[in-house]
Amino acid sequence: MKILLGYDGSPAAMDALKLAVKHGKAFNGTVYVVHSLTGGAENNEEKIAVAENQLAFAKDVIQKTGVACETHLLIRGLPTGEDIVRFTEEREIDTIIIGVRRRTQVGKLLFGSTAAYVILNAPCPVITTR
Repeated sequence: MKILLGYDGSPAAMDALKLAVKHGKAFNGTVYVVHSLTGGAENNEEKIAVAENQLAFAKDVIQKTGVACETHLLIRGLPTGEDIVRFTEEREIDTIIIGVRRRTQVGKLLFGSTAAYVILNAPCPVITTR
């Protein structure tokens, strides 16, 4: 089983990481840890370094449990939700696990919702944690 974990180092992503490990063990799967930087080529080195450190942390946690893992830093200039869905299609992922943050209705309206985009557009089941 191929499991995609959307990971950004947030508390919600940490909860999703724990769940991805459980699913990886239960289904003898591979966890694909993905971090999407929305700015594309104009991202600065500091943001890239932070993202790479977050991915390395997640990979270390997962591999210590014996679950197979790959990390992917996506810098394609796409919105995060679209990046995750496109990666899912490219790699034929079976399940997506993402953490969600609580936002007010106004916050969702102004800033959109990555989780909502993924849930509505993913070609596979999406599991959310909060």
